[in-house]
Amino acid sequence: MDRWTKMYQEKRKTPEEVAKLFHAGDICLSNGQITEPIAILHALADRAEREGLTGIRHYLLLPMRNQKYMAAGMEAHIRHVSHFVSGFDREAIWEGRSDYLPSHYSQVPVLWKQVLEGPDVFYCTVSPMDRHGYFSCGTAADLSEIRKKARRLFLEVNPTMPRTFGSHIHISEVDALVESDLPITEVPPAPISKDDQIIGGMIAQEICDGATLQLGIGGIPNAVAQALMDKRDLGIHSEMFCDSIVDLTNAGVITNDRKKIHRGKTIVTFTFGARSTYDFIDDNPGVEFLPVDYVNDPFVIAQNDNVISINSCMEIDLFGQVCSETIGPKNFSGAGGQVDFIRGAAASKGGKSFLAFKSAAKNDTISKIKPVLTEGSCVTTTRNDVDYIVTEQGMVRLKGLTCSERAKALIGIAHPNFREELTRAAQKMHLIV
Repeated sequence: MDRWTKMYQEKRKTPEEVAKLFHAGDICLSNGQITEPIAILHALADRAEREGLTGIRHYLLLPMRNQKYMAAGMEAHIRHVSHFVSGFDREAIWEGRSDYLPSHYSQVPVLWKQVLEGPDVFYCTVSPMDRHGYFSCGTAADLSEIRKKARRLFLEVNPTMPRTFGSHIHISEVDALVESDLPITEVPPAPISKDDQIIGGMIAQEICDGATLQLGIGGIPNAVAQALMDKRDLGIHSEMFCDSIVDLTNAGVITNDRKKIHRGKTIVTFTFGARSTYDFIDDNPGVEFLPVDYVNDPFVIAQNDNVISINSCMEIDLFGQVCSETIGPKNFSGAGGQVDFIRGAAASKGGKSFLAFKSAAKNDTISKIKPVLTEGSCVTTTRNDVDYIVTEQGMVRLKGLTCSERAKALIGIAHPNFREELTRAAQKMHLIV
């Protein structure tokens, strides 16, 4: 038995044994999304409930499963704090049982290194150890470097987690580990609507050969990808590795050959998607998962030419202020890397950023273009940062437009049902004479 395997065996424990290593009041942090350590957290919730353990705080970006620790009544034992709200913690946050910590994605590690002073526990799910004693961070490397600030490091080793390149943890760093074969979460591709196709086609026309893309999740990014099949030598520098990147790479559209940094490599910080996506990134040296404070750093992003950032939002007002996080005062999503990439694209030679969304919601009864943002809504992207706005009704570039010109342009791509009332509101606000 080699030294690393011996060390592995010495540190291997059951989830229940690892749960005993937590203390009341511990501050705990995981890498994001589906790297959350399911078995450890379930055992911890059982112990906390059984023994009356209280005051533990668990921080995660974008939970992807229903878990016991977030059930009503568990908040005194384990209080969940989200760095990006999802459908799995939204209701708990609305009810005050969980909380949300707002931040640009690129700044989350900075919070932990300089403001929050590091967690007591860092834990996450990783791929199996290789012969050199390294575990891959798998589908999320976003917060992986914060482990160096933690007092204790626990790993959950899962054979269904793909082995990815870029970020690794060595067995010598680890305090304890558990093994779990619970399949990691799979997320089916979002369907593409007719409106998505219209929006995707407009954006694709603005993307030149050799551009470097940031793509997210959802029907619109997938539609953009479908419309890019005739492009050449596209690159990827994106916080998320989405399913459509697989299709574009296999079609020879994505080569990363014209990137200025990380040439030949797809650079991302996390993924979740179909099993076929996990199989594609598994042991694939053409894809690297790096910490988010590097991937999403606007200075790093801007080092590539022709950066194209594509994101969505909840609503925009006639001044160009964008809300992507809340519905009124209710947290619905998060800032994520939207502003990181908008600013990175703005500083990139030839860069462009797009905010794309359907012009109306609830069967076209609610306009997503408003005179002013809904009361209580939070501004995610300021009017000073916004570039292109795209709906199924058209596309406008707000950058360089006066307040009056912006209002007219946005009314022009609003749903026809709301253009008259938006015009009246703009006149009342003296945006349009």
